[in-house]
Order: sequence, then C-alpha cells, then structure tokens
Amino acid sequence: MTINLKREQESTLQRPCLTYSLASQVFFFGMDVLAGRKNSLQKAKLLEILASVPYREWEIKQYYTLSLSYFAKKKVDWAQEIMHWGRQAQDNEYMHLLLIEEKMKEDKLKNKWFLSTPIVLLILFSYVFFSKLVACINIKTAFAFNGAFEDHAEHIYAHMVQENPQWETQKANNPTVKEYGDFSNWADVFRRISLDERDHRNHSFYYLNQPEKIVSYEGMPPLK
Repeated sequence: MTINLKREQESTLQRPCLTYSLASQVFFFGMDVLAGRKNSLQKAKLLEILASVPYREWEIKQYYTLSLSYFAKKKVDWAQEIMHWGRQAQDNEYMHLLLIEEKMKEDKLKNKWFLSTPIVLLILFSYVFFSKLVACINIKTAFAFNGAFEDHAEHIYAHMVQENPQWETQKANNPTVKEYGDFSNWADVFRRISLDERDHRNHSFYYLNQPEKIVSYEGMPPLK
C-alpha cells in the first residue's frame, strides 16, 4: 500500500509533542545547547548516532533473560519479541544516519564541532551508560524514555522538511536512497524517516501497554 507521506507529515506537524518527563526535557535541552535550537542535518546526524543505542542495550539485556529464564516460556517469548524489534529498529536508525551523511555530501555540508570524534565518543559512551543503566533498573522506563525520544525525532524531521522547501525538487538518485526505498525527491526521503520515528514511538508505547499513545496511519505495519 502506498503511504501518503505528505499527509502524514502534516499530521505530525499538527499533532502536539508528548508531555515529556523531566529526564527527557533535560536531554532535549542539552541537545539544543550542544547542537543549537535550529533544526539542521548536523543535529539530526547526532541524534541518529545515538538513536540505535537503546535498542542494542535492550537486545543485550534480553540475551541475559534467555540464558537465565530459559525455562519460563512467557519471559523467553517476550524477550525474543523485544530482540526482534530492537534489531529491526537499530538497523533502521543506522540507515537514517547513512542517508543524512549522503545528503550532507550532496550539499557539501561539513560536520560541526559537536560531530568531532572526541565529542561524539564522549556523548556516545555517556548515552550507552545511561541506556544500559535504565534498561537494567526498569526496561519499561527505558521504553517510556525512548517513546519521548522518537516522538521528538518525528517532529524534528517533519519540521526540517517544512523548513527546506528546496528538497521537494531535489532528486534522490543516490544508491543509499535506492536501498532505503523508492523516493522521487529528498523531501519524501525525510518524510519517510519521520514516519519511521513514529513507528519506533508506537512500538515503545505498545510494549508499555499504552495503546492510547499509539498514532496509527493507513498502511502502518503491524506492531507485533
């Protein structure tokens, strides 16, 4: 089924962001201080470098569940379901990172100071520690934080498309784009990324058993 990406972008723009927890607000404020409040490809690149981290940490945690609770079918089934979702999501987030890199090359944009290797490593290791800690203490808290992260990302990409009308006429003929999907222009590529983030958001709330926060759309893949 063909998804109306423009309609879903408008839906995102019209829908208010979630009411974020204090931890989420502090995280987003820190990102704005570090990378600036303005939406940019460089800022999105930093977000995508971090985006796959929680999914990897959840996958690692579920391996421990498989080893220690192999006799409990419900626990094992749930752990395998989380692992399957996590693998798909982290691959998808990594693809977003590659697409942003290709767009920056096309636009001849350089990395900003916060994308230098020492800064990225510092931020990345800090986020790995945070994600691992939260997942170990209470994985449902990790899901809630991730739902906020993905909601924030969904809105950022929707606004980026709105703020860059030139993307509507820029052909997306890059091989990496072709691997991602069939898109006629870069605006649709980033609309699809925004919708991917909604899918990740929806999964977070699905596993939190909060269906009232799931934002469905025509052509949405099943959550399980």
